[in-house]
Amino acid sequence: MSRSPFLSLVLHVLLASVPLVAAPAALADAPLVVLDRTQLPFDLGPGHPANRPSRAGNSPNAAWNSAGNTANTAAAAENRPSHPANQGRLIFTSDGEVRGYYAPNAGGVLNLFDISGRRIAYRPARGTRSLFTTSGAWCGTVDDLRGGGFVLAVTPECARLFAN
Repeated sequence: MSRSPFLSLVLHVLLASVPLVAAPAALADAPLVVLDRTQLPFDLGPGHPANRPSRAGNSPNAAWNSAGNTANTAAAAENRPSHPANQGRLIFTSDGEVRGYYAPNAGGVLNLFDISGRRIAYRPARGTRSLFTTSGAWCGTVDDLRGGGFVLAVTPECARLFAN
């Protein structure tokens, strides 16, 4: 999938406004940007059929997305905050504050954790770039960055989950 003009603009503004934060960050680190969902293109928003929380593959009850799947818990070694790989997969705000980290599971689901290791959200393995909270609410979208990593554009409600 190609980068949307909206997220390209968000990324450009983010990186231009925080050069000291963006420059030293590892390629795999992910900036967290708060979005206005009314400004998203239809194909990235929750109204698009592929991004709807009601879609079976997006459900928190789907096997690979489920909190009951040990591959999605902080108890799994690869999901712990102390795991060396997660030290290079940080989620940070525009002011440089680290809010969490991400860890993919073997099924391709991208799990987002806060700094204490609590699972906040996930991106299903296939069919969408949308993020969903662990309760299944639409939370935002993911866009790949050239050179590695990605930007996480989330709703204000989702961003607050990382602050708790």
